[in-house]
Amino acid sequence: MAIGWLAVLQMVPWSDVIKNAPKIADGAKKLWNAVGKKTPAPGTMSDAGTDVQLSPEGQAAALQARTLALETAVQELHEQMLASSELIKALADQNTQLIQRAETNRVRLLLLAGVTAVIAIVAVIGLTLVLARL
Repeated sequence: MAIGWLAVLQMVPWSDVIKNAPKIADGAKKLWNAVGKKTPAPGTMSDAGTDVQLSPEGQAAALQARTLALETAVQELHEQMLASSELIKALADQNTQLIQRAETNRVRLLLLAGVTAVIAIVAVIGLTLVLARL
C-alpha cells in the first residue's frame, strides 16, 4: 500500500506545485476578502403564477411571508459562503506551509545525499589505501 502512495507522490510535479503555491494562497486571500466584505442583499423574486385567488390582504401577507423566507435563505447561504471561503483560505495557507516544508526537506535531502556521497568516496579511498599497504 505504501508503494502505491510513493508512486503517486513521485508522479506529482512538485516544481509546479511549489511554483504555484503562492498564487493559490493569494487567490484564496482575495476570495476571502471579497466575500467577507459583501453583505447579503435581500432577494426579490417575481411571484410565479398561483392557482389560488387570494384577497389583497392575503396576497400581501403571502408575499411578505415569502419575502421573509427568501431573505432567511439568502442569509443562510451567505453564512455558508463565508464559512466556505474561510475554510478555503485556511487550506490555502496550510498548503503553502506544506509546500515550503516539502521544499526545505528536498533541499536537506539533496544536501544529505551530497554529504553521504562524499563520505562514501572518502571511505572507498581510505579502504583502497589500507588495502594498498597490505
